[in-house]
Amino acid sequence: MWASGDYPALAREVISELGPVLAAAAGTGPGQRVLDVAAGSGNAAVPAAVTGADVVACDLAPELFADGRRRAAEAGVGVTWVEADAEGLPFDDGEFDAVMSCVGVMFAPHHAASAAELLRVCRPGGTLALLSWTPAGFVGQLFATMKPYAPPPPAGAQPPPLWGDEAHVRALLGDGAEVLTAERRTLRVDRFAARGAFREYFASHYGPTISVYRAVAGDAARVAALDAALDDLAARSTGADGAMEWEYLLLTARRSGAPASTGTGTATGTGTGAAPATS
Repeated sequence: MWASGDYPALAREVISELGPVLAAAAGTGPGQRVLDVAAGSGNAAVPAAVTGADVVACDLAPELFADGRRRAAEAGVGVTWVEADAEGLPFDDGEFDAVMSCVGVMFAPHHAASAAELLRVCRPGGTLALLSWTPAGFVGQLFATMKPYAPPPPAGAQPPPLWGDEAHVRALLGDGAEVLTAERRTLRVDRFAARGAFREYFASHYGPTISVYRAVAGDAARVAALDAALDDLAARSTGADGAMEWEYLLLTARRSGAPASTGTGTATGTGTGAAPATS
């Protein structure tokens, strides 16, 4: 799904501001080993590397890495790219000083498994930094709008925007980390003022939206209904100045001293393991 369309372009053109925000919240810098989980094309990994950190970026869709490598080269930094499932990370317990994810890990279907892995690979006293779309914000509403047209989710899957609910994330982390900050912020998006512009862009760039359109492609009436629903959502969410405000939760936490190892190095759930690292 994430390899369809052009998510790297969306990351550059629409949400590029989020990466530096997350890297700053994670406190990345020289001498730190940092893991960006579900990193995509490196929207947060590259800014973290610019601070001098030793950064590993992992994602289940390695097709996104080519753009990430270009971004890193343009920034004059090195990032290690690893194909990996957020529900079964191929890293040692406590390997990283900081573990972060920018609207990424929220899309792994089994939240408890992913959270356990984030905790496991972060050293005691290390930092967790998560940036996630909220349920009530624009992207959360987008998923609610697409849900009636979407194919069934995997068994046991939870809605991605729940990662934007502070109480949900606190419950996932449990005693494994102390939440330090949890702040709702908004990203200003001002490129979709014309009616239909948002729908057309996301239907050609954003994997989840592409997937939904494919699911109804054989039914012209449902395609038209989905078109109208997305156009209406965008219209309701666009201010008089032609801009939208997309809400997200920025949460940081300190890893506790208690280990969160599963004992096997792989979380329970549907994790499929990982391929070797690529630079």
